[in-house]
Amino acid sequence: MGKIHVLRLLWVLTGSTVAISLALYCTHASSPLLLASLGGTTLFLFVLSTIPAAQPRAVFGAHLFSSLIGVIAFQLFGDGLWVMVVAVVITIGVLLLTRTVHPPAGANPLIMIQAHANFSHIGFTVLFGVLIISAVAFIWSRLGVGKKKYPVSWTQPSPPSLNWSIWGD
Repeated sequence: MGKIHVLRLLWVLTGSTVAISLALYCTHASSPLLLASLGGTTLFLFVLSTIPAAQPRAVFGAHLFSSLIGVIAFQLFGDGLWVMVVAVVITIGVLLLTRTVHPPAGANPLIMIQAHANFSHIGFTVLFGVLIISAVAFIWSRLGVGKKKYPVSWTQPSPPSLNWSIWGD
């Protein structure tokens, strides 16, 4: 492993530490469970920062839609297994149709239901946490090791086209 790779690795790990620490501290999450998907978001923004799923449209859209679906599902139907299944399936459909796929946010409906979350968790905990991680990634990518800046595109859809079929239709 070359010197630049070691420096880049240390830079990414340090930035990730700053981002997730600030998100956890600033949101005062009543349960770390409410921010579990932000661990995956941190990985995307600091390690996979150039792919469509790491761009702001996908990150913010997916977290907002998936958390909202989870809270609505819990508020209307409780925390049964069938509610969790339906909420995840609806989330997958919404994220594909809106082209805001960000895989870590796929866990949000389950997290919201399991945590018995309410609507305030969407804004203060989830979106504020995403904003903090995104801001740190934005700043960090301009300060240090590496040539790639985050984000590559503010509005890049994820997936890039509606042709997401595995059969290539």
